[in-house]
Amino acid sequence: MYEEIRISVEQASDAKVLIISVAARLAGMHPQTLRQYDRLGLVQAGRAGGGGRRYSERDVALLREVQKLSQEEGVNLAGIKRIIGLEHLAGELQERVVELEAQLDAAYRRIAELETMAAYPGRDLVRRERPSTALVVWRPRQK
Repeated sequence: MYEEIRISVEQASDAKVLIISVAARLAGMHPQTLRQYDRLGLVQAGRAGGGGRRYSERDVALLREVQKLSQEEGVNLAGIKRIIGLEHLAGELQERVVELEAQLDAAYRRIAELETMAAYPGRDLVRRERPSTALVVWRPRQK
């Protein structure tokens, strides 16, 4: 259920072009509600030259998600703010994982490339020490 909303939020534009009355109508709420959500930090409106609030398509999709969580799921505004924050954090972490996986793949490709260029192909680039089989005799000191 939350996935379909998140997808629409991710696909929406970030351009802050909608005035508050249009954004409120598209989100299905009163403009005063948008002002309150902005003050609470649920949605961050942009500002026009004259100081008026401007919203993006992504903001409107997020407002719809807030509305759904509040009215259909019974989540309070503090809970909604926490959910939005955690979803944002999860998205950032997913992006970081993708970046790290790409770096790891590049490192593996580089290792494979270096191994093919090695003087003795098929051997490890880093010399591995074999475990010692030396025998050490230990005797306690005589007093």
